Amino acid sequence: MLSTMRLRRMRDVLTGYVDRGEVPGVVALVSRRGQTHVETLGTTGYGGGRAMAADTIFRVSSMSKPVTAAATMMLVEECRLRLDDPIDPLLPELADRQVLRSMGAALHDTVPAFRPITVRDLLTFTWGFGQVYAPPATYPVLKAAWDLGIGMQEPRPREMPEPDEWLKRLGTLPLMAQPGERWFYNTGSDVLGVLVARATGRSFDEFLRERVFGPLGMADTGFSVPPESLDRLALGYWDEPPVALDTQEEWTTVPPFFSGAGGLVSTVEDFFAFGRMMLRAGDERLLSRPTLATMFDDHLTPAQKVMPHWVVDEFEGSGWGFGGKVTNRRHDIADTPGKYGWDGGLGTSWRVDPAEDMITILMTQRAWLSPSPPSILRDFWTLAYQAIDD
Repeated sequence: MLSTMRLRRMRDVLTGYVDRGEVPGVVALVSRRGQTHVETLGTTGYGGGRAMAADTIFRVSSMSKPVTAAATMMLVEECRLRLDDPIDPLLPELADRQVLRSMGAALHDTVPAFRPITVRDLLTFTWGFGQVYAPPATYPVLKAAWDLGIGMQEPRPREMPEPDEWLKRLGTLPLMAQPGERWFYNTGSDVLGVLVARATGRSFDEFLRERVFGPLGMADTGFSVPPESLDRLALGYWDEPPVALDTQEEWTTVPPFFSGAGGLVSTVEDFFAFGRMMLRAGDERLLSRPTLATMFDDHLTPAQKVMPHWVVDEFEGSGWGFGGKVTNRRHDIADTPGKYGWDGGLGTSWRVDPAEDMITILMTQRAWLSPSPPSILRDFWTLAYQAIDD
């Protein structure tokens, strides 16, 4: 069970973040073994806006990645995709890859890829390409990727090209490493979104609405916001001091690119429904138990976790499953082995913990400017697990 007294501690600490102006507002959910607690604090924007509520809509950014992985695994279960098959037949733009001799090499200084890219490579982010935590001028390939507008910076899905053009641009670049050699963040989920669309003959948006969001009752999750729901959309803030990343009105338009890496908006209520499905606690069974166990397993080797291009200790006590981070050992009080999930860079976080039968969700709208989680997220995880009372 969850302690009422200890949950009050959560409210007090999160209230401090709102009172200090570190975030305009917060919606937090902790659910364990059928007991669910929700906190709503502050407003949807600095200087005003609606009071936060369980149905406030947030840009969940990289929390899109577990959704994209789940959609991919639905097609694997149907044998429309296979984990270790090359993606070349459906994504010929990424066939016959060239690979840089080193990250700092010129774009023409390449060798042939040892093997094709597979679906598994994309799910585990080991396909050889992705975001790098460095200024664009650090590496020629990073500068070229930024210049092509394929999503290497802060999430702006409305500034990306439509899927075929996006994949064409991506295909002009060499890989940063051999397939299966290194973990690179983000871009694999965007490729998966295009892969799902081509495998089904439907847009990625249509597939998610019909096969995931509809069955789970996730009515407020998608790549855009209906005009009648716009007043529930929290503004997303970037930089220091905070400035609005975009306008609410932009989100009434359907983007040209349905980003599986970071394009979704959602609510705490909707992601709670998704979490219940992933824990097999809800009414809908979109994925089998063996599939979920596979997604929640650490698929990275020690060599793949060596990431000079990212946060050095990203996988301290953890690894990467399919579309999300997996906890391997108890490094902190909130680190239950087998816990799975991921965060959104605009201030959101979602985890499912099979061992504790627990779901934790935090939604804010203030971006952090490094890949390391900010203190409000670390405090939330601590507060959620210190509330366990049995």
